[in-house]
Amino acid sequence: MEEKTEMKGTHIPRIGEPAPEFKAVTTQGDINFPGDYKGSWVILFSHPADFTPVCTSEFMTFASMEKDFNDANCKLVGLSVDGLYSHIAWLRTIKEKIEYKGMKDVEVTFPLIEDITMEVATKYGMMMPGESNTKAVRAVFVIDPAGIVRTVIYYPLSLGRNFSELYRIIIALQAADEFKIATPADWQPGDDVIVPTAGSCGTAKDRMDSKDPDIKCYDWFFCTKKLSKEKVLKTILKQV
Repeated sequence: MEEKTEMKGTHIPRIGEPAPEFKAVTTQGDINFPGDYKGSWVILFSHPADFTPVCTSEFMTFASMEKDFNDANCKLVGLSVDGLYSHIAWLRTIKEKIEYKGMKDVEVTFPLIEDITMEVATKYGMMMPGESNTKAVRAVFVIDPAGIVRTVIYYPLSLGRNFSELYRIIIALQAADEFKIATPADWQPGDDVIVPTAGSCGTAKDRMDSKDPDIKCYDWFFCTKKLSKEKVLKTILKQV
């Protein structure tokens, strides 16, 4: 019988599982994760290395959008396997010297984890030997207020992230939880949403025969309904 082996660092926490716990030193002080963030959504993300161009563009974008995420009850936590002093020097350089796409004097105020032992990166499967044995790939974990992993995204070292999509995920997950719906492809607040399946909302015939003018059924298994942008944003955002 062939024995299965798992390469170090390739375990990835699954959607629906509790986020692995850790304590770490960051640019904003010590943290106990995810306990310190109970009650908030969190995006925990890794980057390959400080003083690299793709990572610099990403941190400037995240920092510029931090208020948007915070207004949606979402905190940002970064990580790389660099040391604390490297993090501090890099973030200072970003603020003092880098101007990119109209962003300048950008100050990163969310915590950036020091992980020189690779302990956290290993717990979260951020080390991909096929990419690098010494750098974390661009991983993204969306963790809900109860500390449960809700979304996992991995990017290779060469590919910068789409931050509009990361923000959309935060809004869509909260809308799905709050209104008990699902979101279709490319959903944005204000678009129609998916009505729950028959098993959780009456029979298929009930849905097909619904007199609700906001519900439209394409077939027994595929029904949508209107959900206004204003209702979504008023419910989710701290400030509209």
